[in-house]
Amino acid sequence: MDKALLIQLGGSIAAVALLVAFAAWMGVARATPPLDAEAARALVALEFPDHKPDAVWIAADGAGVIAREGDLALVLYRRGDSYVARDLPWSVIAGLKPTNGRLPVRLGDARPVFAVNDDVWPPKELA
Repeated sequence: MDKALLIQLGGSIAAVALLVAFAAWMGVARATPPLDAEAARALVALEFPDHKPDAVWIAADGAGVIAREGDLALVLYRRGDSYVARDLPWSVIAGLKPTNGRLPVRLGDARPVFAVNDDVWPPKELA
């Protein structure tokens, strides 16, 4: 091997290592703070701009929101470092039964679990 080939190989290794380190750094999820009433309403308004919910319920751990607008449920749940928004019929949400402080929701593409304070569902805010 001559000197030029070794320099090129060393430069390539350094560039690949730098790209791998940058990709790893970019993939680190930032902490998402728990939702409070104001943040939950702002998030619902952002994700569902055409809807005006009658009531908003925040999960006990602040990691999700279920809002009700008539016969429609607006569901937001934490996924990674952001939130995912889905809507579904209210009858699906009203028919759920929490167990051990957890409310599992079956969506078409995911199964988020909401923390509840007690096993009474739906809460009086949404009923």
